[in-house]
Amino acid sequence: MLVSIFNDVLGPVMRGPSSSHCAAALRIGRLARDLMGGKIEKVLVEFDRSGSLPTTHASQGSDMGLFGGLLGWDAADERLPDSAKALREAGIELCIETVDVGDPHPNTYRLTLTNSSETHTLHAISTGGGMIEVLRIDGKPVSFFGDRAEPLDALGIPERILQPVLPVLTLPDTSVPFKSALGMLRYIDLSHPQPLPPPGAHSSLGKRGEPIPSDSPFPARNERPGEGQGERLLGKETPLWKLAAQYEGQRGGLTQDEVLAKALELIQILRRSIAQGIAGTHYEDRILGHQSGKFAELMQSGKLLGGGALNRIVLYVTALMEVKSSMGVIVAAPTAGACAALPGAVIAMAEELGLDEMEMAKAFLASGLIGVFIATRWSFAAEVGGCQAEGGSAACMAAAALVQLGGGTLTQSLAASSMALQNMLGLICDPIANRVEAPCLGKNVMAASNALSCANMALSGYDPLIPLDEVIETAKRVSAQMPRELRCTNLGGLSISPTSQAIEERLVQLQLRRQK
Repeated sequence: MLVSIFNDVLGPVMRGPSSSHCAAALRIGRLARDLMGGKIEKVLVEFDRSGSLPTTHASQGSDMGLFGGLLGWDAADERLPDSAKALREAGIELCIETVDVGDPHPNTYRLTLTNSSETHTLHAISTGGGMIEVLRIDGKPVSFFGDRAEPLDALGIPERILQPVLPVLTLPDTSVPFKSALGMLRYIDLSHPQPLPPPGAHSSLGKRGEPIPSDSPFPARNERPGEGQGERLLGKETPLWKLAAQYEGQRGGLTQDEVLAKALELIQILRRSIAQGIAGTHYEDRILGHQSGKFAELMQSGKLLGGGALNRIVLYVTALMEVKSSMGVIVAAPTAGACAALPGAVIAMAEELGLDEMEMAKAFLASGLIGVFIATRWSFAAEVGGCQAEGGSAACMAAAALVQLGGGTLTQSLAASSMALQNMLGLICDPIANRVEAPCLGKNVMAASNALSCANMALSGYDPLIPLDEVIETAKRVSAQMPRELRCTNLGGLSISPTSQAIEERLVQLQLRRQK
């Protein structure tokens, strides 16, 4: 797949505890709704017993996101916490079952949707950070990543089904009539529809309507970034944020100014969320209360150990995690579970250096391109790779962003990223009480602190020894060696400690009392 910085790495903008659960499930639900033309009477949801979802779908946001998607909501809709009630009020009958089918991916959704006139099935997976892949429609094998044209006309799926599910066309030649082009379709995040390319333009664009330069280091939209992409950029020493802007511009037909404007918008959302977190948040179904306010008071009074920059990072990371846990608006950068390390580090350090929001946006873009390398070669999903896939990726990305803020080179950015990910190989995912709060908070703080240390080491000329590409491949290999119990299944680590289980039971009883 050709990963998008904004749709897949620095996004989506969302609510909920987990992007691989909530945001991805919502996208799958939106597709299912469109498949039925918006008319759904019954939904059967099946999760494979050997996957992650049987033990986590209720508490980590899969149900909330899926129901919201079936209702046609977007990932930042404030009604999401009440989506189950809204689904019942909409008259949609729901059944969730655990089955033994041997699905190879731990985040597999099997949906059977029915109304008075038709029944359809949709099989899809959450691949991390809110990204999805559709595997089957009505039993027919397909592969929709949301990034490129796919030949579908030979599958025998009726046009009336495909057309609403995949509303955006990417055509090699836009002079081809719409009807004759239905065999080449492209899905784009339904909450961020994009127009067709302008008449006469190729589907892969640099500036809007202009072909990609022949000397571009990046592939066209329908080409996958190759092996060693990160290392091949070293000879150019172009600032990483400019390469990121070029990449996303070519992928989405945007100008550099438009890419920067989108990054700036994300920074502004995040700064509002940080302020909200410090001011105080409340949400019943969480295990940690408001803590960042006290930290801010002690920091301002000079009663905390260490320097101002690191303490500001800890404060901002904590504030963002509290907003996430209270169902506030966050940016999955790269995931909801690891949403705070990167923006907390970037915004705090920029403020300490007296830099403006545009410099923050450039640093954010630099991190986004590192995320593209990770997502293309591996995964952001903790269910696939443990917290090394989430917190490790966030640290890797944040290290490059901090080098950008420090005026470092491209070589130094890649060195910092390599060292940061090396330091987090093998990190497990074991949420306490099956909630994406702790030890997630500490791991976000650790990721941001790690990023800061590695950025300073890279700026000082420390040698990472192993190229970033090889570290990513190593992380992928390590993830395959990790037991399922340590990959966000609520079956190992701190998740099964007596205290964790007692907290989880208390939250379950609280929910039952509220439902009466």
